[in-house]
Amino acid sequence: MPRLRMLALSPQVKSEGPKLVPFFKATCVYFVLWLPSSSPSWVSTLIKCLPIFCLWLFLLAHGLGFLLAHPSATRIFVGLVFSAVGDAFLIWQDQGYFVHGLLMFAVTHMFYASAFGMRPLALRTGLVMAVLSGLCYALLYPCLSGAFTYLVGVYVALIGFMGWRAMAGLRLAGADWRWTELAAGSGALLFIISDLTIALNKFCFPVPYSRALIMSTYYAAQMLVALSAVESREPVEHYRLSKAN
Repeated sequence: MPRLRMLALSPQVKSEGPKLVPFFKATCVYFVLWLPSSSPSWVSTLIKCLPIFCLWLFLLAHGLGFLLAHPSATRIFVGLVFSAVGDAFLIWQDQGYFVHGLLMFAVTHMFYASAFGMRPLALRTGLVMAVLSGLCYALLYPCLSGAFTYLVGVYVALIGFMGWRAMAGLRLAGADWRWTELAAGSGALLFIISDLTIALNKFCFPVPYSRALIMSTYYAAQMLVALSAVESREPVEHYRLSKAN
């Protein structure tokens, strides 16, 4: 049954492919140009942010009415906006803008978690994510000092919470299986890998091929999160009813 459902959904999955072509092209441009991070410029900022701009267009290609009718999709779009601002700050992190980028991505994760919603609660999944988040922070803690001791702790908690909400609705079998929930869970996991690599490389020790690992997992994560909005969880009228209850 799950296999038949996957086959039935494959035309819908394939229909999203053409809308993602600009994103794939922009990502290729970034990796081909590979502008040095040691000399940030507005050109390098644009090249880094361009794939995220293309994900804005991907969501807008479904129609403004779609975004207005689905609060989840709207929140993912807003999260992508904050992500682009965070990317711009991180290009200039050596000039003192790392914390600004950290804050922008913290806001991004709050919007993503809100988009994924609190149903089902999935407490066991939450416990697993809490343990993993604790282990990540324990790994980073000896390397942190000053305000980063607290800022990184809060950030780890937020991205762990986002990961919990992204994976809470994941069903790999049965009639409730949805490919967009698989995209959300996979995107959250890749986001965690990307950000953990950033933290290890910045605070603890040089990670081999860190930039390639960080950016490849980051762009894949953002694409999957954007894809998860396609089969949005609730039309606006259902959302209003749930809030009223």
